[in-house]
Amino acid sequence: EITSLLSLYDGQFSGEQEIRVNSPFWILNIPSEEMARGLMKRTVCAKSIFELWGHGRSAGELYASLKNYPTDKMLPYLQSDSTYKVHIHTFNKTLTQAQKIKKIDALEFLPFKGKVSLKNPEHIFWILEDYGMDPNNVPEEPFHLYFGRWIADGQRELIESYSVKKRHFIGNTSMDACLSFIMANHGRVKPNDVVYDPFVGTGGLLISSAHFGAYVCGTDIDYNTIHGLGKASRKNQKWRGPDENIRANLRQYGLEKYYLDALVSDSSRPIWRKGMLFDAIITDPPYGIREATRRMGSQRETVKSVERSTENHIFVSSNYHLSDIFFDLLKFAAEYLVMGGRLVYWLPIYRPEYTEEIIPRHPCLKLISNCEQMLSSHTSRRLITMEKVKEFKDQDQNSYLLDGQYMPYRGHNSFREKYFSGVTKRIAKEEKDNQK
Repeated sequence: EITSLLSLYDGQFSGEQEIRVNSPFWILNIPSEEMARGLMKRTVCAKSIFELWGHGRSAGELYASLKNYPTDKMLPYLQSDSTYKVHIHTFNKTLTQAQKIKKIDALEFLPFKGKVSLKNPEHIFWILEDYGMDPNNVPEEPFHLYFGRWIADGQRELIESYSVKKRHFIGNTSMDACLSFIMANHGRVKPNDVVYDPFVGTGGLLISSAHFGAYVCGTDIDYNTIHGLGKASRKNQKWRGPDENIRANLRQYGLEKYYLDALVSDSSRPIWRKGMLFDAIITDPPYGIREATRRMGSQRETVKSVERSTENHIFVSSNYHLSDIFFDLLKFAAEYLVMGGRLVYWLPIYRPEYTEEIIPRHPCLKLISNCEQMLSSHTSRRLITMEKVKEFKDQDQNSYLLDGQYMPYRGHNSFREKYFSGVTKRIAKEEKDNQK
């Protein structure tokens, strides 16, 4: 998420801790404070950002580092007419108030001239201490210490204010608010973009994009979902109410002006005019677990037994293999995304068989990131972000068939069976354990 947002502001992710995934603290090189604030106006993953004045592996190293920090960079925030406070944050350890005061007093060598104000300070300074990731093995002294000036907080409050629990219209697979915002950030959604979700459901992914100022639209094969009809997904509610629909969800958050429309449509048969229409495609295709994988087909296609004298065009739904869903999605994105536009989607994975080779590819799309979310011990889903880097030509129509990319992923058509076989085994094991 941070990498995508930095690229949105023409910055780069670089720093000595770029690969350190076993720490909650990262050191980034960001060209300006303005860019840092812009980053924090979007991120739901990062908690806060600071201007780093010093760091070390011990208190002595931290103090030496602070003494080497240029005084002219410190002085604007330490003037006698200013107010300040020092805050201490420890990761994986709790300090007593006496211990905190002792650590703050040890910084008296810094040229603070202003007055302390605990309630409404102009400048806030933080001491950050990293005691590792293992709660069962907390060291006496921290592994790393940092001191810096607080600049801005991230958007963690969006997770609560957009919570699905409070949402007017939900379905069986409504996307968690946190993940929805992460997907919009991976897609680098910005004001006045047009964002499309081909498996729109109850529109959870449209809400996060609209929050960032994009115009949103979607399609879904399920007539009842698009029109807000049928059985409700909410507990203790039998049927959906008269105003339970996607538009009502955006209205709930004051975002209705960004809603273009949602159409009943089969994603395997694009309804759009040819051309580069969308700045981002952000979606969560069905995996066949909570929602069926369906597409439209005439009885002529599905009933092979008897040759009929007249064609029967009554539409019936037929099975839509996972491999076909994802390759149709990539082909659609390659054709309809603007250059530099992004496709962000979830790919279900059976972990014992996973290799990176099975990630669907397309010559017009470059893989940007591949992040795992665990679902169970043997299944997960991967958040795939791709960027359009080449203009779509007619010869790219079925290019995935030519380079052998299509075959490795066909094994995932049985994801549903593998998923439920794991569930069945787990239930059997629990029953066996209970009998002991």
